Amino acid sequence: MIRWLLPLWLIGSTGLALLLSELCWFARRPIDERLRPYVAGGWDRSTRGVLSASTFRDVAGPLASVVGERLARLFGVHEPLSARLMRVHSPLDATALRVRQVGWSVAVLAGGSMASLWLGLPGPIASLVVVGGPLLCFLAQEQQVSRRSEAWQARILLELPVVSEQIGMLLSAGFSLGRALGRVAERGTGACAHDLARVTQRIRQGLSEADALREWAELSAVPSVHRLVGVLTLNRETGDLGRLIAEEARGIRREVQRDLAEQIERRSQQVWIPVTVATLVPGTLFLIVPFLQAMQLFSNG
Repeated sequence: MIRWLLPLWLIGSTGLALLLSELCWFARRPIDERLRPYVAGGWDRSTRGVLSASTFRDVAGPLASVVGERLARLFGVHEPLSARLMRVHSPLDATALRVRQVGWSVAVLAGGSMASLWLGLPGPIASLVVVGGPLLCFLAQEQQVSRRSEAWQARILLELPVVSEQIGMLLSAGFSLGRALGRVAERGTGACAHDLARVTQRIRQGLSEADALREWAELSAVPSVHRLVGVLTLNRETGDLGRLIAEEARGIRREVQRDLAEQIERRSQQVWIPVTVATLVPGTLFLIVPFLQAMQLFSNG
């Protein structure tokens, strides 16, 4: 047991130093470092301690990103993590989330190893705990991001008919395309409003309206958004854009209705699965009893 004290002490000391480096009362930076970000080019000359959480993220970030992407592709997740995080407007970037995933996996690995040694588990069970625990922790966080991304796409599809009709009415009322997008983004609270707020921000940054809308379509990965953006990009080429947008909104609404009908049909079919199982299992048991009795009679004869 003594041989484990030194590694545990090293791990605990490193974690405590990283934790204390983030507390201002313990690791207060000099005034020149606190004023440097407000000077032109100050971010490039900023210095950080050797043993700090920021330095640790800079060192572990590239390795965690490579390992995380390869594990995600191994289990069938091919969409980049950065695209999914940007889609749901997450405050975290891909590197920060990968570092978090790897950190939790390493913690679970250490805990599983110590528990296996402490409990004296057999080899196969200990291997399952040591390998399966970190992998399950990593995949749980990956699945959480994927579910948030899919839920965001579903919200966009449900909100898109109303949002497209609002844009069409504003354009027919004399609003420009940029002003119409900005008004919908300001007055809305849904997923499309958040995405359109980012579109208007990209337009303010110098991107053209068509390029900003195409960027939204690529990021959302929703076919209906691609079709709507294709209509909106005709703003400077046609004078009856409101009618085209209204037709596209009706098409999107029909698509949403078809998807809802398919979901209702699948759920109605799933209702019969437990009923079928509950019917077949007792019936099978009742058939086995006379079959076994007949086989016993033939064997005795």
